[in-house]
Amino acid sequence: MTLDYQLFDADNHYYEATDAFTRHVPRSMAKRTMQWVELDGKPRLVVAGRINRFIPNPQFDPVARPGALDEYFRGHRAGDDIRAAFGELDPISPAYREPAARIAVMDQQGMEGCLLFPTLGVGMEQGLVHDPEAAHCAFHAFNEWMLEDWTFNYQDRIFAAPYLTLLDPDRAREEVEWAIDQGAKVIVMRAGPILAPSGPRSPGDSVYDPVWARLAEAGTLVAYHSGESGYHRYAVEWGESSEMEAFRHNPFTTITSADRPIYDTIAALICHGVFARHPRVRVATIESGSEWVPTLVRKMKKSFAQAPMAFAGGDPVAQLRDHVWVSPYYEDDLSALKASIGAERIVFGSDYPHAEGLANPVSFVDDLKGFTEGEIRRIMRENARELVHARP
Repeated sequence: MTLDYQLFDADNHYYEATDAFTRHVPRSMAKRTMQWVELDGKPRLVVAGRINRFIPNPQFDPVARPGALDEYFRGHRAGDDIRAAFGELDPISPAYREPAARIAVMDQQGMEGCLLFPTLGVGMEQGLVHDPEAAHCAFHAFNEWMLEDWTFNYQDRIFAAPYLTLLDPDRAREEVEWAIDQGAKVIVMRAGPILAPSGPRSPGDSVYDPVWARLAEAGTLVAYHSGESGYHRYAVEWGESSEMEAFRHNPFTTITSADRPIYDTIAALICHGVFARHPRVRVATIESGSEWVPTLVRKMKKSFAQAPMAFAGGDPVAQLRDHVWVSPYYEDDLSALKASIGAERIVFGSDYPHAEGLANPVSFVDDLKGFTEGEIRRIMRENARELVHARP
């Protein structure tokens, strides 16, 4: 299908500069945050004194070609040898690290704008949950790097998302204020409970109301992007490894908890009253798939029918449809997603330039079979565009 309009992609990525986490960290905090070391002749990323294995190739040069794992993620090709599935690596492109070069690529792709997310950054919080001071220091330094290299709004086309950790509610509020002052239209967090040393908390805990209130006031989009959520701790109870590494397939963990972090997080925002207390908050789920949505809708319908007064803000399904936009995997059952939340709440994301994404973002439209032209335009452009250009 040929489109006569430009795209707005809800899931683009950069590859972090080698000093993304170290450029702005105070020297006194280096050992408590991120460092580079050489081990067995290879550079390794150390987080809080431990080798971090979230990304096997954290310097990204060379790097996989966009879309290299397309057939694998569609289930058309076995990944017994995942290295072979990646194919040959390429030298890193300037478009993965520089906004001007990225704009040139976007022009070739017919893309007006995109939301831009970390690659490495979404896997770092778990290594710092024991030390909130270090976590907030590390992510503020990371956000300063992002602002310096990308800005948070480049030419009204590239909207880079500063990372927010909620470990310390007061520091989180300060970070949100700083990000908004710097022009951020979207912030990114990891899904799951907040694993503070003082005890785990829901993002719907009232202690975070100042954070949600400021985001709502500014009209800043909240994106939950998949990454290291800490949910492998549940698999550990079944005897699995305690360490997460991207592209290391663990059937038990994948089957039992691949979409649990986002399912639980959206349930918490609704059940714990975030949308009831802050009706202008908007949330997008990015690179977390959509298979969890019909199940959540079904369970919320039943729970609401049994105990309607238990839900602040009323019908939980209506709250989901009012406040949450979903970027599905292209291989998901997209018709089932539309039946659950409507086409007006679906945003396309290519995951470009990741290996597990699409080499050509516009090809997402090929999976929108059964959608009308108007619905396709909303998914491929208008829905995501409105999230950053229109106040709620």
